Amino acid sequence: MNEEIKEELSNKFLCPQKFAQEIEGIVKNSSVNYIDAIVLYCENNSIEIDTISKLVSKPLKEKLKNDATQLNFLKKTTKAKLPL
Repeated sequence: MNEEIKEELSNKFLCPQKFAQEIEGIVKNSSVNYIDAIVLYCENNSIEIDTISKLVSKPLKEKLKNDATQLNFLKKTTKAKLPL
């Protein structure tokens, strides 16, 4: 009985890892970028976009930043270093 309750709770509530897996699945299946995938996920599940900031993991943030840079939403940054 305890296992059933834990499984039901884990299916109902999101954690950062599960959220990242859901977004990755949308990106692979729908061939959209990560920004659009998050918006699509929020629309389909009636979630406010402002509330998912705690669910975005560091690797997902990097992918979002990369998409935003390619779409010219963020300035391109260079991390060039001189060889020593």
